[in-house]
Amino acid sequence: MIEHSLSLCYRNKLILAPMVRVGTLPMRLLALDYGADIVYCEELIDLKMLQCKRVVNEVLSTVDFVAPDDRVVFRTCEREQSKVVFQMGTSDADRALAVAKLVENDVAGIDVNMGCPKEYSTKGGMGAALLSDPDKIEKILSTLVKGIRRPVTCKIRILPSLEDTLSLVKRIERTGIAAVTVHGRKREERPQHPVSCEAIKAIAETLSIPVIANGGSHDHIQKYLDIEDFRQATAASSVMVARAAMWNPSIFLKEGLRPLEEVMQKYIRYAVQYENHYTNTKYCLCQMLREQLESPQGRLLHAAQSSQEICEAFGLGAFYEETTRELNARRAELLARTPEAAREPVEDTSGVIKMAVKFDRRAYSPQITPKMCLLEWCRKEKLAQPVYDTVQRPLDRLFCSVVTVAEQKYQSTLWDKSKKLAEQAAAIVCLRSRGLPEGRLGEENPSWHKRKREAPDQDPGGPGAQEQAVPGELCKKLFVALGSGEESPLEGW
Repeated sequence: MIEHSLSLCYRNKLILAPMVRVGTLPMRLLALDYGADIVYCEELIDLKMLQCKRVVNEVLSTVDFVAPDDRVVFRTCEREQSKVVFQMGTSDADRALAVAKLVENDVAGIDVNMGCPKEYSTKGGMGAALLSDPDKIEKILSTLVKGIRRPVTCKIRILPSLEDTLSLVKRIERTGIAAVTVHGRKREERPQHPVSCEAIKAIAETLSIPVIANGGSHDHIQKYLDIEDFRQATAASSVMVARAAMWNPSIFLKEGLRPLEEVMQKYIRYAVQYENHYTNTKYCLCQMLREQLESPQGRLLHAAQSSQEICEAFGLGAFYEETTRELNARRAELLARTPEAAREPVEDTSGVIKMAVKFDRRAYSPQITPKMCLLEWCRKEKLAQPVYDTVQRPLDRLFCSVVTVAEQKYQSTLWDKSKKLAEQAAAIVCLRSRGLPEGRLGEENPSWHKRKREAPDQDPGGPGAQEQAVPGELCKKLFVALGSGEESPLEGW
């Protein structure tokens, strides 16, 4: 990506807050469309990022930071490169610097989370746990300021006493950071507690660097004009918006909120264009729907088990098909330009039974997958458990899997977007070759019902067994939690 300017102005800005599972690329781009000046990614943990490899995705025109399990941890694009701030969770200066150096050429700024009160952050000494260790705060921020070329900021909460809070922010300012975001609540307080505009104002009047006010979504910000009112009430340089932007990102639009249907469709288009995982897309849409989760459209969203089904639920089925064709054509074009030797991993395919098949979730029972069927059959026949050998093609990062059953190998000739889908396709080849049921709708095998039901895209005992989708019931629970004043698993604390 091209080099940025080394400075990012934090004065008089409208800012999308870092929110876990919300602040992914589609939401950030949507917020920019509606008028946000700066967008923060969701908090990403230093240890996780240090395992990632930077990959230029020529198909999507993105830069991806990819974990060893091939999951994209952070994805960004040229459109946001001068406006996106990377927020990390860290408790160690050296790790923080290593992460910042990894991403600094692809982002506009670096932020350290020092305010998240949730246990998953504080138990590692990160987030709000840092507020009780000013020495560590100073070391982390000073190391970053001296070590990278991007502006460094941090996001904090207020301390029990105003005196201690002002003492801390003065020390933070002396590290040389570019700005500080203040969430006007204490560590133990939640959204139902009033935000302290007075504390933010006292900080803004004490510091010379920009102070960004945060925490106003519950009491203060319901529309665009409220953002300026909140800024004036806090005397802050800028305002960062979390939940109000999550519910409707057009909160940043001067002309006023756009209809939710229009906003969600625009979000879905970005999600498909940038191949956002459908569970994340579904989660964000559930946050937007809120009280409409029980509507007919909400129920269709609950039932959706793929990006295509989400698109169909919102009348975007044709868009999904067209975009998928375009992306596949781009992959084919890139493959055609690639030397033959570099296209696919070299494999000995002698004796491998092959078919051109793909796993389409909609054709199968929600509780049964081909991999489950194959494993069940192997157990019944007292054969060794199926062994999957999956490879990834470097150019387009698609997957192909070979499954070995009773010393025979089976493979689909079609490459898939994920390791799990490729393995399901290999299992289908094996089952069809042997004339066995594969769990398609309409098939029936009593033995399937004797075993514990597993999620449709969960591998029994496989590495993906810990990954969770976002079922409709979870969407509803999250909405109930938000409505009752409890805190959701978001970084917009």
